[in-house]
Amino acid sequence: MRTLVLGGTGWLGSAIVREHLALGADVTCLARGESGTVPDGARFVRADRRDADAYDTVRGAWDEVVELCAAPDLVQPALAALADDAAHWTLVSTVSVYARNDEPDADESAALVDPADPTEYGPGKVAAERSTAARLGASGAGGGRLSVVRPGLVVGPGDPSDRFGYWPARLQGTGPVLTPTTAGRFVQVVDVGDLAAWTAAAARTAHVGVVNAVGAAVPMEDFLRTVAAVGGFDGETVAVEDDALLARDVRYWAGPRSQPLWLPRSDAAFAQRSGVAWHAAGGRSRPLASTVAAVLDDERARGVDRPRRSGLTRAEADAVIDYVS
Repeated sequence: MRTLVLGGTGWLGSAIVREHLALGADVTCLARGESGTVPDGARFVRADRRDADAYDTVRGAWDEVVELCAAPDLVQPALAALADDAAHWTLVSTVSVYARNDEPDADESAALVDPADPTEYGPGKVAAERSTAARLGASGAGGGRLSVVRPGLVVGPGDPSDRFGYWPARLQGTGPVLTPTTAGRFVQVVDVGDLAAWTAAAARTAHVGVVNAVGAAVPMEDFLRTVAAVGGFDGETVAVEDDALLARDVRYWAGPRSQPLWLPRSDAAFAQRSGVAWHAAGGRSRPLASTVAAVLDDERARGVDRPRRSGLTRAEADAVIDYVS
């Protein structure tokens, strides 16, 4: 099987390449190479996809093409150059395409955001889905050659966002550890290994259609309890209401000064998407504790107190605890 991955040097892309290689595929990665190197065994073609000749050396028949980007100036030229000769195409999208986050257990038929501004993440992915479907056909349209996978929060060792890893890094040893209040909140993830394995296997079966790649929606209280158990945490947690966190400039979801994975209750269903279609198509979700343990090992190897892209520093968190005490 000949597979072309448009990317393949970043965290998720590399995981997908490794899974294709493990299944015996002949893998080529087309990328600038600025995010890292391709996994051993893959062929690397260095190119800037915005250049007019970017695809000259990879034109021809491919059994599988994997697209990880959303920007129209990347997606559309790739389709023009490669779609006609691709037997199957996988577009990695996101659950951020959905217009509403207040519908628990919503499936792939839920309304999408307006793609008017494709420079934004969710709208950009919607635009990519539509342009790709128009070129390759959706299910039932000329047979279709397109698989669209919409992952939820992708987690695992090496995650550059630091969102999920923040909690295993904090919930070990002793406290106190600041948390948001958990009532009515959920955590829903997909392990990067599970997502990559499904993507490679679905290429072999020529899967056609759209699936949400998400695991179980776990109450946030249970998530934190699982993380604490894996890390051997025996200290105190200090749960703080939203208004007090916001008053201290603590932010939702991700980024500096955030409580990662914390969402407004009005958006709680963002972490409660239906994964029925993905699991019916062969998707698997390893136990949450297994993912947490692997991430904790990675956090310890990288340094739990290193500068992070997401979360509060210990000093920042302690200052919030002092404020509410």
